[in-house]
Amino acid sequence: MAGVTILDVARAAGVSTSTVSNLLNGRTERMLPETRQRVESTIRKLGYRPNRAARQLRTGKPQVIGLVVPSVGNPYWGALARHVEAAALTQGFHVLLCNSERDPGRERQYVDELVSDGIRGIVLCSSLPSLEHVSSLLEDGLRLVAFDRTAQATDPVGLINVSVDNTIGAELMGEHLVSLGHRRIAFVSGAIRSINRTERFEGFLRALERAGIARQDVVTWPGSSVDSQFGDVEAAELGRVATTELLAGPNPPTAIFAVNDMTAIGVCRAVRDAGLEVGQDVSVAGFDDIVLAELYSPALTTVRQPMKEMAAAAFRALHTPQDDDGSGTSLLFRPELVVRDSTGPLAG
Repeated sequence: MAGVTILDVARAAGVSTSTVSNLLNGRTERMLPETRQRVESTIRKLGYRPNRAARQLRTGKPQVIGLVVPSVGNPYWGALARHVEAAALTQGFHVLLCNSERDPGRERQYVDELVSDGIRGIVLCSSLPSLEHVSSLLEDGLRLVAFDRTAQATDPVGLINVSVDNTIGAELMGEHLVSLGHRRIAFVSGAIRSINRTERFEGFLRALERAGIARQDVVTWPGSSVDSQFGDVEAAELGRVATTELLAGPNPPTAIFAVNDMTAIGVCRAVRDAGLEVGQDVSVAGFDDIVLAELYSPALTTVRQPMKEMAAAAFRALHTPQDDDGSGTSLLFRPELVVRDSTGPLAG
């Protein structure tokens, strides 16, 4: 039956609309069992489906949250979506997923559409330095959690950031590669314009500087046509192209630290294409510890993010009251160095 309203249900069940509303919103403590059964039976018979947006606006308790990620083409974001959904389902919430490719215009468009559907809680996986494009929505009551991003001085009031400590993670990796005897180490990334990539690069440089390797001696890749923006979609191909160019140079690196695991997988492919062995001739490391990292051959040395805990924290932050002093808030998680076969001592 199309177009069934709460009033139709109330009339057919012989109750008030407030009684139907109480049942739909779980307020049944004072409801007679026979009344509850009659209303539930009527809802099933008429095929009534509550208007989700209207219900959210009435109760102020959204039963759906939005999740905007760069691209599920990177398994990291697919894993995050799964963990956020798992956390949401335990509290009776559902998740709507959008892919933005870190484009501010697309992020704003998706956030606008989610808000217009009555959704008042969104996890935005952007890591862009400025969130000015969505700041006005926070002023209108949107609860926004920025994932994979640390607080910035320009953050809008009420923004909550959830991230791994990228700087520490990259320092751990830099120290690991130096401890293996490597001195010519390359950093491969897409555009270093996001907060997380900037932090990883800085942490990596700190570790190398402590080992006596000057910043100007650190090998970086200047980018190419493959690096369309951030490399979220074409990360593996970006890593392959970058490494092919680096290994063809006059003084190729003996170790390569990729900004994430998917880029590192492309790096490994290029090393093999050059007739070299990963972990023996060239050490390769990534960041994230996606599921493919351990399954890949050789298994990938990487920096593990506590994804499940971070996803749960992001969901909780949408619903936890916060004393806001006007400055940004960061929930930082400790990364873990995971050493596998893709890195080894500098070949003699």
